[in-house]
Amino acid sequence: MRNDIEKILKTETEIQEIIKQLGKQISKDYEGKNPIMICILKGGIVFLSDLMRSISIKVELDFMSLSSYGNSTKSSGVVRIKKDIDADILDRDVIIVEDIVDSGLTLKYLDEYFMQHNPASVKICTLLDKPKAHKIDINIDYVGFEVGNEFVVGYGLDYAQKYRNLPYIGILKKEIYS
Repeated sequence: MRNDIEKILKTETEIQEIIKQLGKQISKDYEGKNPIMICILKGGIVFLSDLMRSISIKVELDFMSLSSYGNSTKSSGVVRIKKDIDADILDRDVIIVEDIVDSGLTLKYLDEYFMQHNPASVKICTLLDKPKAHKIDINIDYVGFEVGNEFVVGYGLDYAQKYRNLPYIGILKKEIYS
């Protein structure tokens, strides 16, 4: 798989360091509360598994699966819920855990969807943000790293369900997906 990577953007060590910082900040921001972290599958699971262990307060977990990419490198813009949350989020502090914010359309959809359930608050935590790819203004509360508009894989991020298991984040060679 390493031969398919043009360049490593973030090493395993860099990723773990930023996750520890995010965990400390979330622990501080939610001290005395019991937030529910909602992981967006499948990409967010690797990030969530390390992030939750870096948080020193009680948290609950739930999972949601959405579709907007298929086997493409760009979001279709049409979001479809494949698996909804199980938890009741009424009056709960919700933290959406996402692997990457690209266009921002999925998170806008999620924010509007969750607000219909009357949570106490909704915050967004993402490992990667691609600000130059945003199609809308979106407020992201916790960002690990900003990246350019390259197609990245690894550490949960995939192309056609491959490369999620890489311990680093890298730019996928164009000939792989074009």
